[in-house]
Amino acid sequence: MTGERRALQRVVAVAALVPVAAGLYGVLFGQSGLAEGRVGVSADSHYRMLSGLLLGIGLLFWSTLPAIEHRGELFRFLTMVVVLGGLSRLIGLWLTGVPSLTMLAALGMELVVTPLLCLWQMRVARAAPGGEAPVPADEGA
Repeated sequence: MTGERRALQRVVAVAALVPVAAGLYGVLFGQSGLAEGRVGVSADSHYRMLSGLLLGIGLLFWSTLPAIEHRGELFRFLTMVVVLGGLSRLIGLWLTGVPSLTMLAALGMELVVTPLLCLWQMRVARAAPGGEAPVPADEGA
C-alpha cells in the first residue's frame, strides 16, 4: 500500500497546484487579470477574497500530504467545499451560458477530479495500518 499512498500524495500535490496557482494569480492581479476592461473596486475586492480562499484550499490540500492516510476528515471537508463551489459554477453555467475552456476545466476539477481523489484517499486510509475507518451513517449526523 506504500506505493499507492505515494502515488496519491504525488497526484494530490500536483492537483493542488491548480488552486494554489489560480488563487495566487487572482490575489495578485484581481479580476482584471481575467477580463479586459474596467472592473468595479467592490467586484475586484470580492474576487481577490475568493482567490485567497482558493489559495487556502490548495495549501490545505498540501497540508494533508505528509500523513495523507490519517487526514481523511480534512480531505473530505475540503472536497465538500470544492464540490459546492463546482455546483455553484454549474448553476452559473445554466443561468448565464457556457464559460471559457479554462472555467470548464475548473468545473471538471471541482466535480470530477477532486471527488475521485477523495475516494482514493479513503481507500488508502482504510488500507493503512492505524488508518481511518469509514464514519457510520448514524455518527455523521
